[in-house]
Amino acid sequence: MFIQTEATPNPATLKFLPGRVVMPEGTFEAKNPDQGEVSPLAQRLFAVPGVTGVFFGYDFVTVTKADGEWQHLKPAILGAIMEHFMTGAPLFANGYGASQEDGEEFFDEQDAATVETIKELLETRIRPAVAGDGGDITFRGFKDGTVYLVMKGACSGCPSSTATLRHGIQNLLRHFLPDVREVQAV
Repeated sequence: MFIQTEATPNPATLKFLPGRVVMPEGTFEAKNPDQGEVSPLAQRLFAVPGVTGVFFGYDFVTVTKADGEWQHLKPAILGAIMEHFMTGAPLFANGYGASQEDGEEFFDEQDAATVETIKELLETRIRPAVAGDGGDITFRGFKDGTVYLVMKGACSGCPSSTATLRHGIQNLLRHFLPDVREVQAV
């Protein structure tokens, strides 16, 4: 098994591509070992000293570190991913589903058309680019011209995430939807 790695815009996060589907649908994020208990792969990754976050996308795993150098952590992380896939263990244990809720969506019913357009733009133009960087971004709410988004994986805590939100996503949404004034991470 050959696992490729890619840098992400977040220097504390590295993207691992095992050359196979990791999660057929949805995403999963664990920011600590307790959240990772539902996944044997996440448990293996959190067992590597220095790992502080795990994110699963369609065909990738991103791992976030607290300290240490990637050159020292990478072999143990590669080993944990390889061991997981070679043993055929399930991604989730105890019937845990792939859908992990980000919290209840909120918006006024009169803004339903605007929200539908926001979600479509996120799905078709923004999420594929963010996934390329090892993360995900999902809609949380819309109120008084502000779009609230949840950033996950490499995007969560990334030094450039504020610039991505303000200059990239906010400008794109404003271009198509004059009702949008700003974008904020939840």
